[in-house]
Amino acid sequence: MPGDTKVVQRGSADKIFINTSGIGVIESGVRVSATRARVGDKVILSGHIGDHGTTIMIARGELELETDIESDTAPLNTLVREMLDEAVRVADMDSLHCLRDPTRGGVATTLNEIALASEVCIEIQEDLIPVREEVKGACEILGLDPLYVANEGKLIALASPGVAESLVARMKENPYGRHACIIGEVKAEPRGIVAMRTGFGGTRIVDMLVGEQLPRIC
Repeated sequence: MPGDTKVVQRGSADKIFINTSGIGVIESGVRVSATRARVGDKVILSGHIGDHGTTIMIARGELELETDIESDTAPLNTLVREMLDEAVRVADMDSLHCLRDPTRGGVATTLNEIALASEVCIEIQEDLIPVREEVKGACEILGLDPLYVANEGKLIALASPGVAESLVARMKENPYGRHACIIGEVKAEPRGIVAMRTGFGGTRIVDMLVGEQLPRIC
């Protein structure tokens, strides 16, 4: 049984804490894993990145920034269900290879984990990654990179090129996927690497997060 650790303030653990677990059945044909990325797969992101972590950092600090940034915490069960249905409608269940939530370590760390597990190169394009201007501004002040900031209501999917566009269109019909987009694709080499095409036309390596950019918050 997997577990999770919760951190509370001193003196706050003197109450009753109830832990719950969800139990379900994996449908036949569903095979999503960080080890199943394939060359040619498109990288799909369900929406703007960095909202949650930036909101927490601003709330914790004494920066007194006036922004409208809010946490993106959201249930994604209906969105995933619709994505699976769309994959079957267009091709088959096996066309959807990876599904991950870019929480701790953000999009950059999640993509690195997939690239390492599948032994592929994942190339993303900077100008395709949706980041709110408020998040960009706050991250500049805080010295953070939105690619490494935590998300709580977003998902990353890797899917066959023949189904990717249809998946994005279906995701946009769901309120938690209305800003979904394709941000890159999977290539063969160099293995285990995430690379980003910058807005200036160059390429840079997007490394795994080292250390703790954001203190544990959940």
